[in-house]
Amino acid sequence: MRDRVKQLVPTQVSNRVRETLKDYGIRTADQRPLPDFLIIGTKRGGTTSLWNYLIQHPLVPRLFPAWNMKSAHYFEENWRRGEAWYRSHFPTRRQREALRRRHGHPARVGEAAPLYMFHPLAAQRVAALMPSVKLIVLLRDPVERAYSHWKERRTHGVEPLDFADALAAEDERTAGERERLIAEPESVSEAYDWYSYRARGRYLEHLEPWLERFDREQFLFLPSEDLYRDARTTYRRTLDFLGLPAHDLPNFKVYNDRRSSPLEPALRAELTAYYRPYNDALRQRLGMDLDWPDRAA
Repeated sequence: MRDRVKQLVPTQVSNRVRETLKDYGIRTADQRPLPDFLIIGTKRGGTTSLWNYLIQHPLVPRLFPAWNMKSAHYFEENWRRGEAWYRSHFPTRRQREALRRRHGHPARVGEAAPLYMFHPLAAQRVAALMPSVKLIVLLRDPVERAYSHWKERRTHGVEPLDFADALAAEDERTAGERERLIAEPESVSEAYDWYSYRARGRYLEHLEPWLERFDREQFLFLPSEDLYRDARTTYRRTLDFLGLPAHDLPNFKVYNDRRSSPLEPALRAELTAYYRPYNDALRQRLGMDLDWPDRAA
C-alpha cells in the first residue's frame, strides 16, 4: 500500500484523502449536530468577508476539512444528497465539546450561502430541518450589488454582455427558471443564480418566505455598507447575536473585492429609481434606516 501511495501524484493523493474523509463524515453524520447559524445573503454583499472574520474566532470552527469551503449549498444546489450528507460538513459533538472545555464557552457552527435567501424553496427547507437556527442577512445598496454581481460574472468568464445589455437580457435569460426550481425540487439553475442582477436586489420579495417562518429574534440584518465602513463593529455585533465572547482580530481584510470603473451615471439613475419603491417597502417591513442613495431623491 505504501508503494502504491508513492506512485500517486500529490493531486491524486489529495483527492483520495478528501474522498475518504467525505465518506467518513457521512458515516458519522448522526454524531454531527446541525449548524447554529446561516449567513443567507446577499450575494456580493460581504458574505465572504464576514464568514472569514467569523471562522477566525476560536469558537467558530470551519466546515469539515474534507470540503474546504464556506457552504454546503445544501438547501439549493445539493438538496438531493440528503441530510446525512449535509451533516457530514460539520464537526462532531465530541469536537464541539472539546472546544467548549478549552475555551469555557459553547462553540457556534454555521455556513454562508448567499443563494439561500434567493432560492424559492430554501426557507421552507431550512425551517423544516432547523427551526431554531439563527439567520444573518447582509443587505447592500441593490444598485451596487447588481453592478458587483455583473463584474463577478465577467471575471468568471460567463458573462459576454456589457452591464446594460445584461440587465436588458435578464428576463429572457431567467424566464421560467424560478418556476422550474419549484416544480422540480432537485433541479439546479445556473441562469437563475448567474444572471439575476436586477431581481436579486428586490430583497423583501425574497425575504418574506423567511420572515413568515422564523421569529424576528432569529434574524440579524446588517447593512453591507456598515461592514465596509466599520468591519470591527459589525463583527462585534455578529458575535453578540451569536452569543459568542468578544474576540478581536488583527485586521479585517476585504475578500472578493472587485475594483472597476464607476457605473455609468444614466444607468445608475435608472436603477436607483427602479429600486426606490422596493427599498422603501423593505425599510418599512424591517424597521431599518438603510441609508442608500435612493433616499436622497
